[in-house]
Amino acid sequence: MHQLLTVGSVAALHRYPVKSMMGEELNAARIGPKGLEGDRAFAIADAETGKIASAKNPSKWPNLFDFRATYAGLVGAGPLPAARITFPDGTAVNTAAPDIEARLSAVLEKPVRFLRAAPTSGTLEEYWPDIEGLARRDEVTDEAMPAETFFDVGIIHILTTATLARLSAEYPPGRFEPRRFRPNLIIRTPPELGDFPERDWNYLYTNAGRGSGVG
Repeated sequence: MHQLLTVGSVAALHRYPVKSMMGEELNAARIGPKGLEGDRAFAIADAETGKIASAKNPSKWPNLFDFRATYAGLVGAGPLPAARITFPDGTAVNTAAPDIEARLSAVLEKPVRFLRAAPTSGTLEEYWPDIEGLARRDEVTDEAMPAETFFDVGIIHILTTATLARLSAEYPPGRFEPRRFRPNLIIRTPPELGDFPERDWNYLYTNAGRGSGVG
């Protein structure tokens, strides 16, 4: 029988209809094999290279975080509804609009395609900053994405209040706003779990078959 470990409570729940844009806060969501229903369902791609636009390459896509996407209808009652993308200047476009690619290209100042379905295999460009300890430094690499998704690696991003508090303590002048990390779930953890508790959860999941589990 698995031992159940209480890790805290859900402090906030978020979904991001368009990859690498800001999203929407939710009261509830259904979770399936591809994460939160409707999460990262759409994406922008470079029209010339076909690579998925990602905020992980800020020199090429410097203002994606200034865009926000929210669903225009109810998610979970059939096919996904269209989303509403709000541009940095406050104007907006519906993802079903016939001129969406032209409008996005004009704002982003480069030709782009708007993808309503993930390809069988996709790649994005990731910039590795010049920081000691990284496997790569000050270079851009092509990174494969999980098949038929617009996720970078994992399908659900969890962030804890303990991690945010520790980052703020380590660098008081900084602003560690949760939205910059674009998590799906923000977990409010009890003090006894300590700093950066996420590091231990993967181990517990991996060893669940030997009597441990997370719930």
